[in-house]
Amino acid sequence: MTNRNMQQNEYPFNDLVDLNDLAGRLRQQNKKYQLIFAHNGIGKTRLSMAFKDLGKQDNSRDTLYFNAFTEDLFFWDNDLDNNTDRVLVLNDSSMFFAGIWELELDNRIRPLLQKYVSFDFRITKEKHRKEAGKEEIERWEVSFFRPDNLDENIKISRGEEHIFIWCFFLAILKLSLDKEEGSSYEWVKYVYIDDPISSLDDNYAVSVAHNLATWLKSYNGPIQFIISTHHGLFFNVLCNELDNASRYLLSKNTSNEYYFTQLKGDTASLYHVAMLKMLKDTLDNNEPLYPYHFNVLRNIMEKTANFHGLAGFKKCMELEDAGFYERLIPVLNHGGYSVFEPKEMLPENKENFEKVLRKLLNTYPFHSDLLPNSFKESQP
Repeated sequence: MTNRNMQQNEYPFNDLVDLNDLAGRLRQQNKKYQLIFAHNGIGKTRLSMAFKDLGKQDNSRDTLYFNAFTEDLFFWDNDLDNNTDRVLVLNDSSMFFAGIWELELDNRIRPLLQKYVSFDFRITKEKHRKEAGKEEIERWEVSFFRPDNLDENIKISRGEEHIFIWCFFLAILKLSLDKEEGSSYEWVKYVYIDDPISSLDDNYAVSVAHNLATWLKSYNGPIQFIISTHHGLFFNVLCNELDNASRYLLSKNTSNEYYFTQLKGDTASLYHVAMLKMLKDTLDNNEPLYPYHFNVLRNIMEKTANFHGLAGFKKCMELEDAGFYERLIPVLNHGGYSVFEPKEMLPENKENFEKVLRKLLNTYPFHSDLLPNSFKESQP
């Protein structure tokens, strides 16, 4: 897991002020691809919005983006009165849907969607009455159905809904990349994609990442791409596919000071080293530890076990009380804690956390250029 060619540095991001500052510097990099890894709650979505806002002047804009706000443009009407006519409603006031009819977006979405799911859909304009006695309004709706029953509107799963919205975005992205004459998306200079695979399993993550990377590699135009994610596998696939992309780790401390570490090297697994460094720096600087840090530690241990062909993360721990720690980590990892858990780790758990991390780093040492001042080196 060591590689003398890998290195970390924070230039030119080592004096960041806030996310707006970071968004401005990302624009200044003039890179075709920039990949960002960050855990949930750090500020990925806020960064994408700050980046987008910097490109807005009066009525003009330059960034096509996909994030949680994009998904909010789609919402369900589950027909609570009759429980039969379930449709996904589009917020037609958004410029995201510009050209939906003229450019026949449904016919562009369908072949993309069929790579992932077995259902079909139709997009229509329908008259709708919000309240009894009120005037009817026109709204844009998406109904879903199975090919063997065209008349039954079905409620698709959350994962399937996410795939549909992603394919909707891909259809618009393709229009932006192709620069078709008369396209409503000729203004796009940047594409910012934040976490396009939430609610999806690993198989979807690999497929979505591979298909997206294939598109981007085939594009030779001036548009620049920024992609951020909390999903390690998705990040790894993109790093492998887009081997010339700039890679970064976004993190912050308890004082809301941001760290933006540039990762360089010939392996997509380097971000695991960055995660280890983050955990160790937290201990070295006596910063608060939270239960979700155990989640990060277990993830690293699982990747370490897989790399060495060991039967599970437990094999990474040859401790005196191995049985206790084998029970402790799963409990703290799955105990209902989240990134937003406000309570600090209990002192005894912090001690246990440090013991496990110390043992891991001493058993599987990394190159000193990657992880300087290791526990082993600091011990008397």
